[in-house]
Amino acid sequence: MVVAPLNKIYRLHFNRIYMKKLIGVVAVVICATVFKDTQVVAQRTSAYGKKPATTPATTPATTPANTAPANTAPAPAAAQQPPATSKYTKGATQQSGNQNIQTAPANVPPQVTTVDTIPVEYDTTGSISKPEILLRNPYATDRSQNRDRRPLEYEHLREDDNMWSEFIWREIDAREKMNQSFTYPGTDDNGDRRFFSILLNAIKFDSVVAFDDEMFTRPFTTDKVLRKVNGKIDTFTVNDVDGSIKKRTISFKPDFPLDSVYTFRLKEQVVFDKEASRLFTRIIGIAPVAKRTVAGRSEPYTLFWLYYPDLRKTFARIDVYNPKNFSSRMTWEELFESRYFSSYITKSSANNPQFLDLLQMFGGDKLRRLYEGNNIKNRIFDFEQDLWQY
Repeated sequence: MVVAPLNKIYRLHFNRIYMKKLIGVVAVVICATVFKDTQVVAQRTSAYGKKPATTPATTPATTPANTAPANTAPAPAAAQQPPATSKYTKGATQQSGNQNIQTAPANVPPQVTTVDTIPVEYDTTGSISKPEILLRNPYATDRSQNRDRRPLEYEHLREDDNMWSEFIWREIDAREKMNQSFTYPGTDDNGDRRFFSILLNAIKFDSVVAFDDEMFTRPFTTDKVLRKVNGKIDTFTVNDVDGSIKKRTISFKPDFPLDSVYTFRLKEQVVFDKEASRLFTRIIGIAPVAKRTVAGRSEPYTLFWLYYPDLRKTFARIDVYNPKNFSSRMTWEELFESRYFSSYITKSSANNPQFLDLLQMFGGDKLRRLYEGNNIKNRIFDFEQDLWQY
């Protein structure tokens, strides 16, 4: 009864010892085989492309200077040395006699990466930047309510009450004395106060859409407008006294400076509402006009059109520069609604079947265009006055 379990325990113990020994032997055999194969592969790799040289059958131990033994084979003309082995020997062979001996190509010089230590600056003076946040109040009075200003809603005009209307195109020249606020280069809590910069900030930060035409059918993307204004990126080098490069400046190279945009076009509609019995003048769109050189001549061209009702919220937050009294400033929305600007008429929809500018009608005569614009303004004024009896 006791012998059987002892035999089982002995056989189980013996089998474990035998398996351990067997596993150890197998592991040694596998390691030896792998090591041998690795040596063979290494030898083949080092001798890649090398053809072993043939050695003579018998080689004398010593040979006199002027005598050769009769029973020995003559020595070869040149000692055949094995070709230099390298990792570059693949594919490069040289014909020598009847044997093809691979030769290594010329050593390829390592590529040295040079580090440019010249400092680089980024000039952002010509780009449009977001107004900075004021950390302190720069004014003596509390102006916290100024940012909450909103424009008044327009009076609703029904199409059925529109008894008479006419479209007028005007141009505002900021070089006139009354319009100097359009090009004031100062900055305040709303950023750059030039009118053209205000329009660009409205496009970039207030989601105002720019259009390619005055009918507002082809919109521009914000990036396209900024590329049109900022121009291309250019790099300028600043040299030191000894002629070496001191620094590089990367900045935008605009097609025109911001100060050169001093003309703005307005498209407006004059409507006589019979229900209110008064004449309304509503601005439809605003377009900045830049100068470009074509065939050696400077010609104006319209950059983009902006829908004026979309700009009213932006204009209501920004004050206009007042050279007489800083405390009695008005907003840009009040300036346009109260007509506090000087302009001249360039085109009218009345008596214009060919839809031409006044300058085209009079053959480029700017003086006659100015006179005709005054006539159109007086005609509209007389039309309103003649509707009443005194």
